[in-house]
Amino acid sequence: METAELLEAARGGDERAFERLVEPHRRELHQHCYRMLGSVHDADDAVQESLLRAWKAIGRFDGRQPVRPWLYRIATNRCLTSLETRRRRELPTDLSPDALPGAEVEWLEPYPDARLGLDALGPEARVVARERVELAFVAALQRLSPLQRAVLLLREVLEFPAREVAELLETSVPAVNSALQRARAVVEARTPARSQQRELADLGPEVRAVVERYAAAWEAADVDALVAMLAEDVRLEMPPTPEWYEGPAAVRAALLAGPITYRWRMVPTWANGQLTVAGYRWDESRGLYVGEGVDLLTLRDGRITAITAFLVDDLGEFGVPRTMS
Repeated sequence: METAELLEAARGGDERAFERLVEPHRRELHQHCYRMLGSVHDADDAVQESLLRAWKAIGRFDGRQPVRPWLYRIATNRCLTSLETRRRRELPTDLSPDALPGAEVEWLEPYPDARLGLDALGPEARVVARERVELAFVAALQRLSPLQRAVLLLREVLEFPAREVAELLETSVPAVNSALQRARAVVEARTPARSQQRELADLGPEVRAVVERYAAAWEAADVDALVAMLAEDVRLEMPPTPEWYEGPAAVRAALLAGPITYRWRMVPTWANGQLTVAGYRWDESRGLYVGEGVDLLTLRDGRITAITAFLVDDLGEFGVPRTMS
């Protein structure tokens, strides 16, 4: 059926027609909610609730505007409501120096590239999709007010016209333009001039060598080999641990204090459009390697400038096994 026919059937109570109507937008909506909320799990809930609201309201949708902006109105407002009562998502390097030890923090979560639907995209669209979830960009978004965040995403990522954004957010065009200007300034100040996609493109086939060297260093517990890959301004952070480390010497000491001394298996994958390695720690009681998390690598000129090590409950979401023998 065509879109108009699906809409008519959905308005008549056909749930299967509604599912077919919204399915092409589901993946994109999830990415939008992740950027707004900084959490894959919160995005799951937001999309589910938004589509439920859309189903309940479909009878009142007159179809004079396309379905896509209507769905984004519902999803964006759902995210804004959620943000009224939630702390912003953080990375350890974003915490202020006077943050109280033990203070309750909601941490930014990694986004599996498997959720981006890259197989259905052309080469240029793949680059854009990955850039829009890069860790530095998503982390910068969390420093914005909820309104600024929504405006920036609707205007610059989704490319909605200012008037449409104003209507969606029930504000004025001047207010949208003002919020966009402030949001741009914050994001530009907190993101590198070159995206990870450009860095990876410049490396070309060497990308594979970088991830293989990183994995081999961990599996061999070779801290010297790992440190040799690091830039002078490298940062290591391991949420939910609030402490972070800067410079090769500090990173070396942190790794030798525990992490790299264990037995590991490492498997390359992708998250937030970035080179990522899934880590499996040996569990003597089970006699196998158990997935613990993912290391997102940020590169500059072939060297690692940041290692963000996330604990992950289910590595299966990242397209790799949950355990290894």
